[in-house]
Amino acid sequence: MTDTDLQARAINVIRGFAMDAPQRANSGHPGTAMALAPLAYTLFTRIMTYDATAPGWPNRDRFVLSGGHASILQYAMLHLTGFGLERSDLEDFRQWGSRTPGHPELHHTPGVEVTTGPLGQGFANAVGMALAEHSLRATFGSQLFDHYTFVICGDGDLEEGISHEAASLAGHLGLGKLIAIYDDNHISIDGPTELALSDDAVERFRACGWNVLDAGEIAEDVDALEVALRSLMGSEDRPSLLVLRSHIGYPSPKYTDTAHAHGNPLGADEIASTKAVLGMPNESFWDPEDVLEHMHAAGRRGQSQREAWETLRNGWTENRAALDSTLRGEPLAGWLDALPQWTPGESVATRNAGKKILNALLPYVPALIGGGADLTGNCGVEIEGAVPFSIANRTGRQIHFGIREHAMGAVMNGMAAHGGMLPFGGTFFIFSDYMRPAVRLAALSELHVVYSWTHDSVGVGEDGPTHQPVEHLASLRAMPGLRIIRPADANETSSAWRIAIERGGPTALILSRQNLPVLEGTASSNGVDRGAYVLRETEGDPNVIIIGTGSEVHLCLQAAEELLSSGIAARVVSMPSWELFMEQDEDYRLEVLGDSIPRVSVEAGSTFGWSLWAEANVGIDHFGASAPGPVLMENFGINVANIIEHVDAVLAD
Repeated sequence: MTDTDLQARAINVIRGFAMDAPQRANSGHPGTAMALAPLAYTLFTRIMTYDATAPGWPNRDRFVLSGGHASILQYAMLHLTGFGLERSDLEDFRQWGSRTPGHPELHHTPGVEVTTGPLGQGFANAVGMALAEHSLRATFGSQLFDHYTFVICGDGDLEEGISHEAASLAGHLGLGKLIAIYDDNHISIDGPTELALSDDAVERFRACGWNVLDAGEIAEDVDALEVALRSLMGSEDRPSLLVLRSHIGYPSPKYTDTAHAHGNPLGADEIASTKAVLGMPNESFWDPEDVLEHMHAAGRRGQSQREAWETLRNGWTENRAALDSTLRGEPLAGWLDALPQWTPGESVATRNAGKKILNALLPYVPALIGGGADLTGNCGVEIEGAVPFSIANRTGRQIHFGIREHAMGAVMNGMAAHGGMLPFGGTFFIFSDYMRPAVRLAALSELHVVYSWTHDSVGVGEDGPTHQPVEHLASLRAMPGLRIIRPADANETSSAWRIAIERGGPTALILSRQNLPVLEGTASSNGVDRGAYVLRETEGDPNVIIIGTGSEVHLCLQAAEELLSSGIAARVVSMPSWELFMEQDEDYRLEVLGDSIPRVSVEAGSTFGWSLWAEANVGIDHFGASAPGPVLMENFGINVANIIEHVDAVLAD
């Protein structure tokens, strides 16, 4: 058998899996995987450098399937090239407990680099991965970091707005070694893409500074695909787009170039007809031994390069401490001593405290890199004296994401998933709405990222209700896996940043625009680590417990002082993080919140959810207004008098 025959059989096997797995599951998307089988074969056997026996090798090429609905294509390749997926995993496609879920999931399936599914996210993740590669290569040298990022995207990815943001940023930063393959199949769920799309993708990406090759009808030609891809791999200072005209569902006699092939199993009869066209047996999950041997060999092609890299890394002496810190995700020794502390009585906005903390940490956490969405100075993410990351300076740790919150979140995810990066990103808390899909994927994927969301309440003031977050804390607290910390003062902010560095997963720091007094007792305890703690205790048993977060904690303390003059003993609890408090055992929670003691919560936002912790709630369950921040707080009842009124009411009840 000639190599060409074996190659054709391997591509047929991929197409067979693409048909058989959705048919077995009675659910899935066969068409794109069928059409792109030759492309996947070319990438995994001829183009990409990787070692399937060591999926986490830091210098491997990255592969992202942005259209995650075509997941069976990726699973087929991971099985055939030896990443550990078995034929039985393909047979369990989309089933309970399987390693082959409907869309690829990071940490769930070996060889999957990012969680994709919501269209456009994977494309933007790939931009983040390419950015990470450039940064690490410039910092540690091309001997240690020098690889490509490949991403397959489709019409849906490029229609989503995030792709415009991410493509613009990638072009501006000149992220060479990023190669996107646009599967231009002209089909969407509703029918032909012409129903809703008439963009000229070639000119669009060229306008964004990309190197574009419109390859036309080469989707079935492995040699032509290799030539096209290699022609783009020499671009160091521009990302590249390969436009590939494919035919969804090919070579199904009935469903090629139809919307049916996008998201529906073909049916047993059509699968039999298609396999006959391909000249392969009508056998479910046909997996011949010679094809497996051929593909497993391709999966081990990079083994010698990986072993040479490990030898080089083990003997590396230059910047060794920083290299180990970066690869392990651990700060350098002495970082805890570098954390700033403030003296009670000082007045500091927590966003400004955050900036001081970040700059103190940068020398000790080499992986820290990030910036803001055109709000760098406003959001406490400005690196003092920094030269920004750019085409001219790849070692810069200050990233100017521009007014692209959605892309910023997804690019941060790609950087974190790449490894060696601890990304931070800042914007106004209200604009977390623009980041939300990427934030959700960070939480789902347990990606280590830090959000600095500032201007956290109606205290923003004159900008008015369009810029004043009200429901955001409540809505984001409903998101599993997102750690939210709203510190009461500068010292709690220092603890919050420490937690964000120490613990995996995403952390959202919710910080104030306005100055807040530094309080007694916030620096000396590990209360922030436990989510809530007693900040002011009573001499005897308390009559009431007042729970505050963020900028309202100092008001709770003032209210407690006034209540004492009326004979009411009030314990004050600072609760910067619901999520961390929920991790504590019941004994600690009772120690802080008491048993059968009336409670009042105070937070300048929606009271939704606060019934979990308190019988009475001081908050804002309506949109804000345009006026100075202190005026709004007073008129909306975020003041000492209203807290006391709620305490009196709950005690009367």
